[in-house]
Amino acid sequence: MFTTVLIANRGEIALRVLRTCREMGVRTVVAHSTVDRDSPAVRLADESIQIGPAAPRRSYLNAAALIAAARQSGAEAIHPGYGFLSESAEFAEICQAHGITLIGPAPAVIARLGDKVSAREFAAEAGLPLLPGGDGPAAGVGEAARTAAAVGYPVVLKAAAGGGGRAMTVVHDPGDLARAYAATRREAVVLFGDARVYVEKYLDAARHVEVQILADAHGQVLHLGARDCSVQRRRQKLIEETPPPGLPAAAVERLGELSVRAAHAAGYTGAGTFEYVVDEHGACYFIEVNCRLQVEHPITEMVTGIDLVREQLLVAAGGRLSLRQEEVAAGGAAIECRLNAEDPARGFLPTPGVVEEFVPPGGPFTRVDTHAVAGTRITADYDPLLAKVSVWAPTRAEALARADRALEECTIRGQGVRTNVAFLREVLAHPLFRYAKHTTALVEQMRATPIT
Repeated sequence: MFTTVLIANRGEIALRVLRTCREMGVRTVVAHSTVDRDSPAVRLADESIQIGPAAPRRSYLNAAALIAAARQSGAEAIHPGYGFLSESAEFAEICQAHGITLIGPAPAVIARLGDKVSAREFAAEAGLPLLPGGDGPAAGVGEAARTAAAVGYPVVLKAAAGGGGRAMTVVHDPGDLARAYAATRREAVVLFGDARVYVEKYLDAARHVEVQILADAHGQVLHLGARDCSVQRRRQKLIEETPPPGLPAAAVERLGELSVRAAHAAGYTGAGTFEYVVDEHGACYFIEVNCRLQVEHPITEMVTGIDLVREQLLVAAGGRLSLRQEEVAAGGAAIECRLNAEDPARGFLPTPGVVEEFVPPGGPFTRVDTHAVAGTRITADYDPLLAKVSVWAPTRAEALARADRALEECTIRGQGVRTNVAFLREVLAHPLFRYAKHTTALVEQMRATPIT
C-alpha cells in the first residue's frame, strides 16, 4: 500500500478520499488553490500544498504544479477524484513518466474509453448495444446533416472529448443543425481543447442508467449493480438512486454482465461506470464510459457496504479486489440528492456568495458528503455543488420519505446564496418520479407545467 497519496481535487470529494486514506493509515497531502486554503480538506490533511490561484487552469488543471506537489511531498500516488484531470490520458501519461501512480485506469485505457468516438468504436467491437449514429467525428456540418437525416431527428451533437453533460446539443429540427454544430464545436474547444463532434440518435423519452464496475490487474472484474440518474438539468444529474426503479432485476444483471465483459476486453482497472440509456420499450443502449469515481458513488456504497475508494487504492497499489462477484450483496434502496448553490427559478444559474449558516440533516441511515461550513465562499470558478444528501431504507417508498425528511431539515443560508433544496423536494413529490414513470425529460416537464 502507498505511504502517501496526493489528493488533486477540492470540495466534498477531497474530504471523501482523505477519510478513507486516514482509515487505511495512508498519509494525505491536499493540493489546493488560494481560495481553498481554509477548506476542511486542507485543515484535516497531513500536509497541504498551494498549487495556484482560483482559476482551475492555473491550479487543479495545472499538471506541472500537481506533479511538483507530489514530488515535493513524497507522494507515490495521486487520487484525482472526479472532474478536473480525473479522465485525462495525458495527465496519466505524465504521472507514469514521473514514476507516480495515478489512481485510475492505465493511460491507454483512458484514451480509448474517455474519448467518446473511440469508446463508441470499442463498444461496437465488444458487442454492446449502440444507438444509431456516425461512425466517427463529423468531418463538417454537411456530414453531420447527412448522418442526422439517416438516423432521424432528434439527434444529439456530442464533443468527442466531452463529459459531465457539457458540449452536448440536442437538435429536433434540421434547420437548427448548422447553428448547433458550430456552437457545440466552439464549446468543445473552450472546455476540452478538442473541436471534434459526432452525431448520435437522441431519445426524448429515456432513462439514464449506469453500471458501477470494479476491476484489478489480476483479471478480476465485477459489477455492483446499477444506478438510475435520469433526473437531470442541462444533462447534469440532480438525483440518483439504486436500484433503478422499474427496471427488472434481470435487465440490471444483463447490463452488469455486458459491462464486466467490456471492461475485461478493455483491460480496465480501478473503479468506473458504463452508462446506458433505456428507451420506453426497455431496450438498452450504451452511451459512454466514465473512467473515474462518480459523484453518486455513495448510494452504491450504502446498498453494498463496499468502500469504493478503498478498492481504488488497493487496486492502484497492485493488490486484488477484496471480494468476488458472488460476495456482492446489495440490499434496500438508496437515493442521493445533490444540493447546489443555484437558483431553479432562473434556469439553475449558480449563485456565488458566502455561506453564513449551514445545518446539514442527520438521523438514521442519512449520509451527508459536504465541504460546506459557515464561512465557505462559493465562487464562479467551480461547480456549485455544496453537499450530497444520501439516504438508505429497506424499500424505495421508505427511502423517498427519508430523503424528503432529510431535505426538510437542511438549512443553508448566505447573502446572495440560493439553493435547489425546495426544487429537489418537488421532484421527490412529483407523481412521475414517485411512481418511477419519469425520464430524462422530467425537469423540463416540471418547469413547463409546475405543480400547483
